[in-house]
Amino acid sequence: MNEDLRNLVLGVLATGVSAALGWLARTCLWRRALRRKQAFFGLRDGSECLLVVNRRAGSDRAVHNVDVSALLELSALIKDCGARPEIVQHDEARQGLGDRAEFCVGGPYSNRRTAAHLSSLLPGLTMNVEEDPVADRGMFTVGGEVYRLVNGAAEYVILARLVGGEGGRPVFLFCGQAAVANRAAARYMARHHEKLARKYGSGPFVLLLKVVNSDAYGPDVVELVADVTAEARSAATAPAAT
Repeated sequence: MNEDLRNLVLGVLATGVSAALGWLARTCLWRRALRRKQAFFGLRDGSECLLVVNRRAGSDRAVHNVDVSALLELSALIKDCGARPEIVQHDEARQGLGDRAEFCVGGPYSNRRTAAHLSSLLPGLTMNVEEDPVADRGMFTVGGEVYRLVNGAAEYVILARLVGGEGGRPVFLFCGQAAVANRAAARYMARHHEKLARKYGSGPFVLLLKVVNSDAYGPDVVELVADVTAEARSAATAPAAT
């Protein structure tokens, strides 16, 4: 009887030790993954970051409802990293680069902050903001190629991680030809940030994505068109003949 009791106690102890070791291993893996995620986004526990919002076309203050969804997805990422976003209108964000991580949503025609980043950090990439001709509004030019908007069928978006300033905190750009493209880029980063971190580490990248048939699939079907990091960060070249 005493031997049976001893075996029972030893079994319970072994089970408890195994459970504790398993919990410890899972906790270590979770913390390791969290630290990698925080490093990629330039965030840490209790830190603040800048979430720069654009305006809806034709409105001075309103944000497009699809862009609101993109902001919510980014806010969830920021919260997962233990940080807090400070939400700022694009025309009120007057501060330098590198002190805080920054997430900037919208193209240069709706977000002045994006326009400044494109000009200073991505000299080889341009986005047409002119109304005339209407067909070329939002057109990207990079690496001698042009990418035109086809509403509901092919909307392009730049997803970029850029580094500038003395603080070393990154700037993330979600610069799309349409609001659905901004949300698609935010969702793409949420899904693929681990892969992007493995490939680029803490360095910059500039990806050109295409939202396919958003009339049917919304922001969910996204193709990676090209990595244009080198082209976008160098001097602009003349577009190819079309």
